[in-house]
Amino acid sequence: MTDSATYPTPDTEEEDLGEDLGGLDDLLASLRSEETPAPKRGRGRAKKEAPAKDFKAVLWASADKLRAQMDAAEYKHLVLGLIYTQENVFWVPADARWESLRARAKQPDIGQLIDQALVAIENENLPLRGKLDKRFGAAQLEPGRLGELVDLISTIGFADEHRSGDVLGEVYEYFLGQFASAEGKKGGQFYMPAHVVKTLVAVLAPHKGRIYDPCCGSGGMFVQSEKFIQAHGGKRDDASIYGQESNPTTWRLAAMNLPTPLPETSSPIRRWVYGRPPVGNANYAWLQHMLWKLRPGGEAGVVLANGSMSSNQSGEGQIREAMVRGDVVEVMVALPGQLFLNTQIPVCLWFLTNDKTQRGRDRRSETLFIDARQMGTMKTQVERVLTDEDIAKIGGTVHAWRGDGEVSDAYEDVAGFCYSANLGEIEKNGFVLTPGRYVGAADLEDDGEVFEDKMKRLTTLLKQQQEQGARLDAAIARNLALLGFGAE
Repeated sequence: MTDSATYPTPDTEEEDLGEDLGGLDDLLASLRSEETPAPKRGRGRAKKEAPAKDFKAVLWASADKLRAQMDAAEYKHLVLGLIYTQENVFWVPADARWESLRARAKQPDIGQLIDQALVAIENENLPLRGKLDKRFGAAQLEPGRLGELVDLISTIGFADEHRSGDVLGEVYEYFLGQFASAEGKKGGQFYMPAHVVKTLVAVLAPHKGRIYDPCCGSGGMFVQSEKFIQAHGGKRDDASIYGQESNPTTWRLAAMNLPTPLPETSSPIRRWVYGRPPVGNANYAWLQHMLWKLRPGGEAGVVLANGSMSSNQSGEGQIREAMVRGDVVEVMVALPGQLFLNTQIPVCLWFLTNDKTQRGRDRRSETLFIDARQMGTMKTQVERVLTDEDIAKIGGTVHAWRGDGEVSDAYEDVAGFCYSANLGEIEKNGFVLTPGRYVGAADLEDDGEVFEDKMKRLTTLLKQQQEQGARLDAAIARNLALLGFGAE
């Protein structure tokens, strides 16, 4: 089986990165004090040790400590290396372990010691040869600053869900979000949030076979696929992984995230079966590249900007029509906005296959449309996340429609959410694949009130509210006049 997670690269406006945070020396002292348990006094209870700091908060503090001493785009390299040395899952020689480095953090040659530790880790773990970023000895920092950074990273608390997930990817996402104007947006880099990757995996259901990601980033697709396999009673060795990544930093993250070798794949000349993609827009290049990589009966999941579903510029509409007529578009999912930290562009999921008779019932000449734009929960004022329930609903709907045995429920069209369309219906819509065109509006519950009665009630209510508004306006005007601000 072949799957893919690809990344949109839109042009975006630079964002305000916020005010500089000060008092980091005080913060470090505070963190150190919290690590020291209070002494016992008499018969009183010992004070509980404070919990480890949230790792993202500590990361911001660590970046801020270096703010005046190196370019913002360089922050992440030092922090990622330290995070990996503390958290990694490979065999680590005793002298290279975090406890040993932390004990020597105040030595003037701590940078060289960290580099030597990374070399030792590479020597003991062949898959990591040449992958770790050894730049600590050459870092131009004030004396003692790197040691303070080591102490600060030591306060990071990795919960179980972080240890079993794409921790380095989360760290990278954080730095891309905070320092986008320094590097991320210029490089077109967009870390794929874990909940979006989980949605891809939930639909693809990669129990076994080959998993391919041509834009693998930090390896999040592989991490989530491994978790899916293990959650369904399988073993890690049930699937083999193949990844490509042009960015050397994120390629290192993928190698560090995965405790097995990450084979590289060669990519011969693409074969544009459905039409040559326009220059300057890679949407239909990615889609056709993934189709070309599929084995017979394979499936692919691709994340693209919403424009890919409807654009007719530079021949894209003709390519999309050819793909639909070729019966390779299986499922389209529209996702909500605000899923990415460093871009607000809304995205969609394309699920492709070269054989709709495999993995379920015969689905030829059918395409499933899911409108998930109302899903998700606002984690912050600017970031939305898909919950496990949201992901299960999307994945379960697809599996029920396929009839592949992943779920026991029977599929039904749900107004406002999902609809199974045939080729004729898609043709009537001009081969536009936006789910909203097909799912319609959600059904409203009938409250049993006769329409005429409802209109009389609402009209009366509106008149009452207008009269109340007029009284309030008059009261405000009188109060302003008493204060000497009345209308002349």
